[in-house]
Amino acid sequence: MGFVVLALLLIAGAVFAVVVLRRSQGDRDGADLSDLDAEVEASGSVLRLGASLTVPEARVWAGADETVTRALTNAVECHRAAAAQLTTARTVTEYTQAARTAQQGLAYVATARAALGSVPALADSAA
Repeated sequence: MGFVVLALLLIAGAVFAVVVLRRSQGDRDGADLSDLDAEVEASGSVLRLGASLTVPEARVWAGADETVTRALTNAVECHRAAAAQLTTARTVTEYTQAARTAQQGLAYVATARAALGSVPALADSAA
């Protein structure tokens, strides 16, 4: 029982310290999102882009025309760039840029799917 109380006190102290530290640093970027919120949003965008590049219909994409190939190549480049930006990001602005890059890649995937006549399942998340 004593260990549980001690653990709870340590956790509460750590949370309090983080809150005090964040408030003492102030709003560095003037953005509405916190660093953690921006990181989660950017990570989600990069994951969605990566998942859209590993689809079951990849065999269909293999025999596609130049428009589809160019769009998929651009999407892969966006995925690599967004992943690199995400690994070095530390501020809301940097996380937002990584998310924008990933969303641009999702737009390329939607373009490729449209050129193939597929249903653009991720088009709404690319906007």
